[in-house]
Amino acid sequence: MASLIQAVILEKKRLWESRDQRLDGWPLMSSPLPSIIICLTYFYSVKVLGPKFMKNRPAYDLRGVLLVYNVFQILINSWIFHELGRFGWLSGNYSFICQPVDYSNSEAALRILRASYWFYILKFIDFFDTLFFVLRKKNNQITTLHVLHHGLLPMNIWPGLRFTAGGQASFFAFLNALVHIVMYFYYFLAAMGPGVQKYLGWKKYLTTFQIIQFVAASIHCFQLMFVDCDFPIGFCWWIGCQELLFLCLFINFYKHTYVEKKETAGSVSLSPAAIPRKRKNQ
Repeated sequence: MASLIQAVILEKKRLWESRDQRLDGWPLMSSPLPSIIICLTYFYSVKVLGPKFMKNRPAYDLRGVLLVYNVFQILINSWIFHELGRFGWLSGNYSFICQPVDYSNSEAALRILRASYWFYILKFIDFFDTLFFVLRKKNNQITTLHVLHHGLLPMNIWPGLRFTAGGQASFFAFLNALVHIVMYFYYFLAAMGPGVQKYLGWKKYLTTFQIIQFVAASIHCFQLMFVDCDFPIGFCWWIGCQELLFLCLFINFYKHTYVEKKETAGSVSLSPAAIPRKRKNQ
């Protein structure tokens, strides 16, 4: 038993020595524990504290706050997408098949590092999505998918950022930033009120876009199983498996929201009870 504990300690030390030392001293980077605590606090707050706080209170009107928040999200995600694209995936210097991490202090490597770090920080800011649902009493939108997606991402991103900031691992951040630009533009329009409702009929396609994102990111990760690449295969499994998890959750959401409800509505409209009967004197 003692030898097993010693082996675990040595392996932990070896793993920590392989960290990206450029992130030493950056907020939340010294240990995964702060991220875990913040995420657990989020789960408890949105499932227990928030509903309890709002139980006997009227819903808040947050239209102005939502407009500002959504503009901020569009801008910060646009910056992340630009940085990861200009100095990475759209620069011509990154390979979509195999891209090792550049641990140097070159301008491109540091720009990728900073954008990846702020992508991680942004996942905590995304918690406000749920907070606004709670304060507006939109409890039907606080689904299992929503809470898991928001609450697990920071914890899942931390190891990838701490050890492989850039390279193959940054592809998901690149795609996700693009998806969030479109998503928060949709939310911005929705926050403008009933006057723009006629322009919001494409939510189904937004969900499809999110599903495509996870399919592309999963393929991008797992392809390293078949090619020789100087990138830690363990992190590909770590990133790829969580992408598959969210892919399954989003497909289930799509099926329940857009397929099953459509079939139910169709069956109701065709049922005998829904067909008006002719009067006897007609």
